Amino acid sequence: MQKLSRGIGLLTLFALGALLAITAELSYGGWIQLPLLALLWWQMSKHQDLHLKNQFLLGLAFGVGYFVIGLWWIYISLHDVGGMNMLLSAAAVLMLSSYMACFFSLATLSLKWFKTSKLTGLMLAASWVLLEFLRGIIFTGFPWMGFAETQVNGPFAPVAPILGGLACTFLVVWISWEIFRLKNTSVFSGICIVLTITLSQLASVFTFTHPTSEPLTVRLIQGNFEQSLKFNPQAMQEQFAFYTNAITNQAADLIITPETAYPWPQSNLPAGLLHSIQQFSTATSSTVLVGLIGEVAQTTGVQYSNRALGFSPDLPQYQYDKSHLVPFGEFVPPGFRWFVDAFHVPLSDFARGKLDQAPLSIARPQQEIVNAAITICYEDVFGGELAARLRSSTQPVNLLINMTNLAWFGKSQAPEQQLRLSQLRSLETGLPALRATNTGITAVLGSKGEILAQLPQFTQDTLSAKIQAYSGLTPYVIWGNMPILTLSGLLLIFGLLRQKRI
Repeated sequence: MQKLSRGIGLLTLFALGALLAITAELSYGGWIQLPLLALLWWQMSKHQDLHLKNQFLLGLAFGVGYFVIGLWWIYISLHDVGGMNMLLSAAAVLMLSSYMACFFSLATLSLKWFKTSKLTGLMLAASWVLLEFLRGIIFTGFPWMGFAETQVNGPFAPVAPILGGLACTFLVVWISWEIFRLKNTSVFSGICIVLTITLSQLASVFTFTHPTSEPLTVRLIQGNFEQSLKFNPQAMQEQFAFYTNAITNQAADLIITPETAYPWPQSNLPAGLLHSIQQFSTATSSTVLVGLIGEVAQTTGVQYSNRALGFSPDLPQYQYDKSHLVPFGEFVPPGFRWFVDAFHVPLSDFARGKLDQAPLSIARPQQEIVNAAITICYEDVFGGELAARLRSSTQPVNLLINMTNLAWFGKSQAPEQQLRLSQLRSLETGLPALRATNTGITAVLGSKGEILAQLPQFTQDTLSAKIQAYSGLTPYVIWGNMPILTLSGLLLIFGLLRQKRI
């Protein structure tokens, strides 16, 4: 009977995790997140008498349900695009989800370690934040599907420019715990909930960045080319022609293509292609940023890179090489060559760009220069890294640009998930953002993460818009994650010391 009850508990927590991942895609997912997590704590509390190992399994069941639903689109890249065996592809998604779930599960063990009291929710939130931070750095990190990105549509979004996404995560976990505890400590928990949400909403009145210079005219090109065509020589020629024509079709202050719009080594591109773009840039005073495969000289020979190449009328050619590479897609972790060989698409160990690369300078006649920080693909998942780049930049950054290609993931929720991550980055930095993507979602974001304009997914089109550059640094850019990590660490130390005295 006990085993049956435990089995039902595991299935319930798996389903609850799956439901939480589904609601993350809703317009008010950040608000719905709170009562659903309260249900999680209620379910976990029903099994507090279990052994530590069984308690871990309960947390694992929740995490696996959450990540399998949230990350199932990786199956598309492995099986549908990469041609990997169906069972191996499904197993890879399950293994990654299980690994991600371990961080959630370890955080829930704090419910076992700290005796139930009015401070338990704070200890749980502190544990969750520290393990989320580790999830973002271990094995190069993969902090996708964190609770913070859902808060773009939730009550704690205004906290992001002050203390960052991890602080939003802290508040989500703590307040959801207090919702669960309302029945037992109605006055204390009620005050915590109302006061915290109210103060978080009031934080939106603070602005740390301000408009600078005249708005820029921008053109973001969405090619909508299937990923499988990127390895077909004839299809690549058609892709080259489309992007070159789309770039030179009309002038703008800034024109951006997606990541690897020209999926071929820079030196092997058709003769005169890049020169024609440079000529157009000079003749029309347009700054053009294109995605292609770069080449980096190494002692062992030439190594490829995922590159953004910029052309400006009166400035040297700009170059940004992607720094935070995707495991298995852009570099092969030791011992996993067999896994990459299971793909039927050409992949490579890319060269890693430096962390301190300069921003793109956008020059306009009789206007001050606007500088833009570039991220490629999932680099915009790492808010701490972007904040560090802006903080240490020798030139003030006024705009964020993300170039990406999500054709690998077909018709899934991956584009919406990355859009929310870009919105969170704009919130944290107080800067507007431009997203140029192959299949979507190509969009223009305001300095508070709001969507100003976007293209429909899976359409071949160009998004023309105006965007206002901003100047200044938010507290999060200045301090990074240090304040919330310090607070979380001190809370856990206090909790451990308190446990020893009990």
